[in-house]
Amino acid sequence: MMPAWTRRLIGAATLSLAAIPPLAAQPAAVLPDAQRGAWFAGDCADPRGMLLVTARSVARVEAEAPARLFRLAATRATESWTIGTATGAEAPRILLRNAGDSLETAEPDAKLRDDRLPGETPVAAWRRCPAPPPVLAALHGEGAAFLSIIENLEAGCASGTPGVCAQAIVAQADVSGDGLLTTAEIARLARGAAWLGAVQEGGTQDVIAAAVGAGAVAGILAGRALLESLDYDGDGRLSAAELAQDRAGFATATGTAEGRPLRVEGLTEGAGMLRGLFEGLMNLR
Repeated sequence: MMPAWTRRLIGAATLSLAAIPPLAAQPAAVLPDAQRGAWFAGDCADPRGMLLVTARSVARVEAEAPARLFRLAATRATESWTIGTATGAEAPRILLRNAGDSLETAEPDAKLRDDRLPGETPVAAWRRCPAPPPVLAALHGEGAAFLSIIENLEAGCASGTPGVCAQAIVAQADVSGDGLLTTAEIARLARGAAWLGAVQEGGTQDVIAAAVGAGAVAGILAGRALLESLDYDGDGRLSAAELAQDRAGFATATGTAEGRPLRVEGLTEGAGMLRGLFEGLMNLR
């Protein structure tokens, strides 16, 4: 059986292909277009930090300080700030506001009341750069893409319909544009999932780099495992139909009244070999 961390990467990269439940209604959480994108602290040639802002997420990564990820459950606008409240037990908040060509952020203490924001919370300033520094682009590019992919899949899979969700997964992960997923495209998802996990756990840039490196190996394993499990026509690629096979309904599971029961006890041994893969696919939340 594959290691637990590999199963988690497979599950995250494929977003529970085997069973994705309907998503509960969520409060509106949308950051303004003017705040989205990549922002940098310090000199563009050698920035000391980077802020990635999507429609519903903010990721801060720095060379030495722990990273921080805000997956927003709700946003609200005040006269000066956009206040985002993230998921999590403490419902952490992040404040953002445009200031000329810059973006300012503040991460208030959990105990600070909303009506006193930002109080004495330190304010950080971020700037746009003509192009991301190559080193940062190489390390964080796939993670930034995966963060956007997650949000698009959360919208595409909201109905809980496996066929629709499978189509959304293929549409988001299909780099080549042929409507099919290769091992390399699945591996890209796993590397992005590894980046996201490292940022969420507060890794420094070195820790994130190590996680992405490990994710590269796990991604290849994930791609091969999924192709061997789900590539029914043997063409070396996965289609949306293959991803959704037998998960969209039970129309063909009618059976027949003929024949006599056979012994099935021995099948449990083979099922155990597949359990590791499908645990990862079915348990992402």
